[in-house]
Amino acid sequence: MDAHIFVCFLAYCLHVTLKQRLNALAPGLTPRAALEALAGVQMLDLEVPTSDGRWLVMSRYTQPDKAVELLLGQLKMKLPEQPPPLERRTQANELSQAEKNVVKTFAGPPSKNRGNTPLSRN
Repeated sequence: MDAHIFVCFLAYCLHVTLKQRLNALAPGLTPRAALEALAGVQMLDLEVPTSDGRWLVMSRYTQPDKAVELLLGQLKMKLPEQPPPLERRTQANELSQAEKNVVKTFAGPPSKNRGNTPLSRN
């Protein structure tokens, strides 16, 4: 119950702060209208597979339209730079990487007719 009240209080504080900033920098614009305009900017994760079994995860935000760019300019704010891609390895890929460090001493399981080979000793 206390956490819910705290979250509501934080939301109220952010709302009042946004209202005061809008009154100073963009008079006539309400917090609701500003948030509705900014709702068009979304963050998404783009996952791209590579040929060696890894995945590149690129967190990207959508490009703002002209109205949002104007609003951000009025508020003296700018969107952060797009973050660099992250690499995610699959579990199968990690196992194959570990197997590269193992020296294989046998080509496979022993043959059933091993006694019939020319080099075998009986």
